Amino acid sequence: MYDGGKIIPGLIIFLLIITYPFYTNIGKPVAEIKPDLKTPEIERLEVKECVEPKAFMRAEHMKLLNEWRDSAVRDGNRVYINSKGKNYQISLQKTCLRCHSNRDKFCKVCHTYAGVKPYCWNCHFAKQEGKG
Repeated sequence: MYDGGKIIPGLIIFLLIITYPFYTNIGKPVAEIKPDLKTPEIERLEVKECVEPKAFMRAEHMKLLNEWRDSAVRDGNRVYINSKGKNYQISLQKTCLRCHSNRDKFCKVCHTYAGVKPYCWNCHFAKQEGKG
């Protein structure tokens, strides 16, 4: 090993550069995201609940939407029965966006934070806020 004097310091410098984001953020609080739930439809509801519990929707909503898509488009089933036995129409626009009509303040806040770009809006039209 003729270049050991160059390889070892090079590896150390490489590891320091690669791990820089990790050790500079140790102990710093994670920014809390708060999607805006204040829409006219949600305010009118006596019982404010989604098709599934909040924890499930936060973690699994894209899986649920993919299952809805497959069920509605491929199988022709347009009724979803939630974990409590209540029926909902399988529709992004008529079920989800009826309450969550503020896409910029609800959907985009979390998706931007998570760095994801959902493809829902490639097919589904959502009214622009303030122009509804």
